Amino acid sequence: MQEITKILNNFGDSNPNILKTKFSGIIKIDTCLDLVELVEKLKTKIENEPWELRYCSRIIPIQKICQTDLEVIKQNIIDLIPSILPNQTYRISIEKRDSKLVRNDIISNIANLLINNVSLEKPDWEIIIQIIGDETGISIMPKNSILSISKLKRLD
Repeated sequence: MQEITKILNNFGDSNPNILKTKFSGIIKIDTCLDLVELVEKLKTKIENEPWELRYCSRIIPIQKICQTDLEVIKQNIIDLIPSILPNQTYRISIEKRDSKLVRNDIISNIANLLINNVSLEKPDWEIIIQIIGDETGISIMPKNSILSISKLKRLD
Protein backbone atom coordinates (compact mmCIF):
# COMPACT_ATOMS: atom_id res chain seq x y z
CA MET A 1 0.00 0.00 0.00
CA GLN A 2 2.91 2.33 0.75
CA GLU A 3 4.55 1.56 -2.59
CA ILE A 4 1.51 2.47 -4.68
CA THR A 5 0.77 5.51 -2.50
CA LYS A 6 4.27 6.84 -3.20
CA ILE A 7 3.96 6.22 -6.94
CA LEU A 8 0.53 7.85 -7.17
CA ASN A 9 1.85 10.81 -5.20
CA ASN A 10 4.70 11.17 -7.71
CA PHE A 11 2.15 11.12 -10.54
CA GLY A 12 0.06 13.88 -8.93
CA ASP A 13 -2.44 12.22 -6.57
CA SER A 14 -1.36 13.12 -3.05
CA ASN A 15 -4.43 11.61 -1.41
CA PRO A 16 -5.53 8.31 -3.02
CA ASN A 17 -8.06 6.24 -1.11
CA ILE A 18 -6.57 2.77 -0.57
CA LEU A 19 -8.58 -0.02 1.02
CA LYS A 20 -7.82 -3.64 1.84
CA THR A 21 -10.28 -6.26 0.65
CA LYS A 22 -11.13 -9.51 2.40
CA PHE A 23 -8.90 -11.27 -0.13
CA SER A 24 -5.23 -11.55 0.70
CA GLY A 25 -3.03 -9.37 -1.50
CA ILE A 26 -5.89 -7.49 -3.17
CA ILE A 27 -6.38 -3.80 -2.50
CA LYS A 28 -8.74 -1.23 -4.00
CA ILE A 29 -7.38 2.17 -4.93
CA ASP A 30 -9.45 5.24 -5.75
CA THR A 31 -7.39 7.88 -7.51
CA CYS A 32 -8.17 11.22 -9.10
CA LEU A 33 -5.80 10.42 -11.98
CA ASP A 34 -7.02 9.52 -15.48
CA LEU A 35 -6.79 5.72 -15.75
CA VAL A 36 -5.58 5.53 -19.35
CA GLU A 37 -2.81 8.05 -18.65
CA LEU A 38 -1.96 6.30 -15.38
CA VAL A 39 -1.51 2.95 -17.13
CA GLU A 40 0.86 4.55 -19.65
CA LYS A 41 2.82 6.32 -16.91
CA LEU A 42 3.13 3.07 -14.98
CA LYS A 43 4.38 1.23 -18.08
CA THR A 44 7.02 3.93 -18.58
CA LYS A 45 8.03 3.80 -14.92
CA ILE A 46 8.43 0.02 -15.04
CA GLU A 47 10.48 0.32 -18.22
CA ASN A 48 12.77 3.06 -16.86
CA GLU A 49 12.79 2.33 -13.12
CA PRO A 50 11.72 -1.32 -12.59
CA TRP A 51 13.01 -1.33 -9.00
CA GLU A 52 10.34 1.22 -8.01
CA LEU A 53 7.64 -1.48 -8.15
CA ARG A 54 8.70 -4.41 -6.01
CA TYR A 55 5.52 -5.42 -4.17
CA CYS A 56 2.70 -4.72 -6.63
CA SER A 57 2.27 -7.67 -8.97
CA ARG A 58 -0.75 -6.59 -11.05
CA ILE A 59 -2.61 -3.37 -11.58
CA ILE A 60 -6.12 -3.59 -13.00
CA PRO A 61 -7.78 -0.27 -13.90
CA ILE A 62 -11.46 -0.03 -12.96
CA GLN A 63 -13.74 2.75 -14.23
CA LYS A 64 -16.99 1.82 -12.46
CA ILE A 65 -17.93 -0.17 -9.39
CA CYS A 66 -21.39 -1.66 -9.09
CA GLN A 67 -23.38 -4.36 -7.33
CA THR A 68 -22.62 -7.94 -8.38
CA ASP A 69 -25.83 -8.53 -10.27
CA LEU A 70 -25.90 -9.49 -13.95
CA GLU A 71 -28.47 -6.82 -14.93
CA VAL A 72 -26.59 -4.09 -13.03
CA ILE A 73 -23.30 -5.18 -14.61
CA LYS A 74 -24.89 -5.09 -18.08
CA GLN A 75 -26.26 -1.58 -17.50
CA ASN A 76 -22.85 -0.32 -16.41
CA ILE A 77 -21.24 -1.87 -19.48
CA ILE A 78 -23.84 -0.17 -21.69
CA ASP A 79 -22.75 3.15 -20.16
CA LEU A 80 -19.12 2.47 -21.18
CA ILE A 81 -19.68 0.88 -24.64
CA PRO A 82 -19.50 4.18 -26.61
CA SER A 83 -15.71 3.91 -26.22
CA ILE A 84 -15.74 1.07 -28.78
CA LEU A 85 -16.18 2.08 -32.43
CA PRO A 86 -18.12 -0.28 -34.74
CA ASN A 87 -15.03 -1.48 -36.63
CA GLN A 88 -12.98 -2.21 -33.49
CA THR A 89 -12.56 -5.56 -31.74
CA TYR A 90 -12.84 -6.47 -28.08
CA ARG A 91 -12.09 -9.19 -25.56
CA ILE A 92 -13.85 -9.84 -22.25
CA SER A 93 -11.62 -10.54 -19.24
CA ILE A 94 -13.37 -11.80 -16.12
CA GLU A 95 -12.03 -12.67 -12.69
CA LYS A 96 -14.48 -13.86 -10.04
CA ARG A 97 -13.97 -14.19 -6.32
CA ASP A 98 -16.73 -15.21 -3.94
CA SER A 99 -19.58 -15.04 -6.47
CA LYS A 100 -22.17 -17.48 -7.74
CA LEU A 101 -22.48 -15.76 -11.13
CA VAL A 102 -21.55 -18.09 -13.97
CA ARG A 103 -18.67 -16.91 -16.15
CA ASN A 104 -20.25 -18.04 -19.44
CA ASP A 105 -23.54 -16.31 -18.56
CA ILE A 106 -21.68 -13.05 -17.98
CA ILE A 107 -19.74 -13.37 -21.24
CA SER A 108 -22.79 -14.22 -23.37
CA ASN A 109 -24.89 -11.41 -21.85
CA ILE A 110 -22.16 -8.84 -22.47
CA ALA A 111 -21.37 -10.13 -25.98
CA ASN A 112 -25.06 -9.76 -26.85
CA LEU A 113 -24.77 -6.03 -26.12
CA LEU A 114 -22.11 -5.51 -28.81
CA ILE A 115 -22.13 -5.74 -32.60
CA ASN A 116 -18.32 -5.74 -32.71
CA ASN A 117 -16.15 -8.73 -33.48
CA VAL A 118 -14.30 -10.56 -30.72
CA SER A 119 -10.51 -10.91 -30.89
CA LEU A 120 -8.91 -12.94 -28.13
CA GLU A 121 -5.37 -12.44 -29.45
CA LYS A 122 -5.21 -8.78 -30.54
CA PRO A 123 -8.29 -6.85 -29.41
CA ASP A 124 -8.53 -3.09 -29.72
CA TRP A 125 -10.40 -2.93 -26.40
CA GLU A 126 -10.60 -5.03 -23.28
CA ILE A 127 -13.79 -5.30 -21.27
CA ILE A 128 -12.54 -5.90 -17.75
CA ILE A 129 -14.83 -7.39 -15.12
CA GLN A 130 -13.48 -7.96 -11.62
CA ILE A 131 -15.97 -9.55 -9.25
CA ILE A 132 -15.09 -9.42 -5.58
CA GLY A 133 -18.04 -10.70 -3.57
CA ASP A 134 -20.98 -8.32 -3.83
CA GLU A 135 -18.97 -5.62 -5.65
CA THR A 136 -17.98 -5.67 -9.31
CA GLY A 137 -15.41 -3.46 -10.98
CA ILE A 138 -15.90 -2.75 -14.69
CA SER A 139 -13.76 -1.08 -17.33
CA ILE A 140 -13.56 -0.79 -21.07
CA MET A 141 -9.91 0.04 -21.67
CA PRO A 142 -7.46 -0.05 -24.58
CA LYS A 143 -5.74 -3.41 -25.03
CA ASN A 144 -2.96 -4.31 -22.59
CA SER A 145 -4.31 -2.06 -19.83
CA ILE A 146 -4.09 -4.79 -17.19
CA LEU A 147 -0.51 -4.48 -16.00
CA SER A 148 1.35 -7.59 -14.99
CA ILE A 149 4.46 -6.06 -13.42
CA SER A 150 6.62 -9.19 -13.70
CA LYS A 151 5.76 -9.65 -17.41
CA LEU A 152 6.61 -6.03 -18.15
CA LYS A 153 9.92 -6.33 -16.33
CA ARG A 154 10.81 -9.45 -18.35
CA LEU A 155 10.18 -7.59 -21.62
CA ASP A 156 12.98 -5.14 -20.82
